[in-house]
Amino acid sequence: MNWDDIGNALFGGAAQYGAILALVQNSVWAGALLGIVGGLIGVFVMQRDMAFAVHGISELSFAGAAAALLLGFDVVTGSIVGSVIAAALIGWLGARARDRNSIIGVLMPFGLGLGILFLSLYSGRSANRFSLLTGQIVSVQSGQLGVLAGISAVVLVGLLLIWRPLRFDSLDPQSAAARGVPTAWVSLIFMLLLGLVVAVAVHIIGALLVMALLVTPAAAAMRVSTGPVAVPLLAALFGVVSAVGGILLAIAGTLPVSPYITTISFLIYLVCRLIGARRDRITRAA
Repeated sequence: MNWDDIGNALFGGAAQYGAILALVQNSVWAGALLGIVGGLIGVFVMQRDMAFAVHGISELSFAGAAAALLLGFDVVTGSIVGSVIAAALIGWLGARARDRNSIIGVLMPFGLGLGILFLSLYSGRSANRFSLLTGQIVSVQSGQLGVLAGISAVVLVGLLLIWRPLRFDSLDPQSAAARGVPTAWVSLIFMLLLGLVVAVAVHIIGALLVMALLVTPAAAAMRVSTGPVAVPLLAALFGVVSAVGGILLAIAGTLPVSPYITTISFLIYLVCRLIGARRDRITRAA
């Protein structure tokens, strides 16, 4: 590979940028929706120390999508079924952190193994297999965008309904239980909502990179703020910038969109971490 190849990979489509952008409008909206929902629910993922759970759910979501691809069913539906099953198992059996981590550790290789088995049996286009791992955000159809919008609405309404008890349970579970908060039900509902978001994220950004939109934006927001309103808003903003910015950069060339999304998300986290560290030094000096 020479510099011309690299330049073509990065900017080969710049001359037709406007025409390409018009073709991927659904993808831009999908990225924005996923960035908002992923950022908001990611705050609770971080507060509940469940980043590992996101990866575990994504593996079974990948297995469900691969099974649907093999059997000729809708891939998004298969992904949702796999995610909901994994989320329900983790939420039901993993009430304690130690139990939850062991359950996730069991589910992850099982889901990944099933997914690889289903993909090895699939005789269709290799691009369809690859997209389950790295996503296919640049090919979102109108029907898929409608499904994403519906799922996003369900998750947002669900989060709003349980926001206060969920936040109480996430920050101080012992006090929440003592105050009569139904922590088991709150945890289970949260896991099911998380499963829905992961299912959509797997279809959009892929099973291997799902944490770039469900963990990194929230982790970055928590580095620069602690406010109960500022953190979710910043996490949603960072998620939108990562997803939409990745799409807008990717269509200028021929590279997949996922590396752009993950790179932007990581850079945002790095900048926020540096800002947080500088603020802490100033505070200690004062």
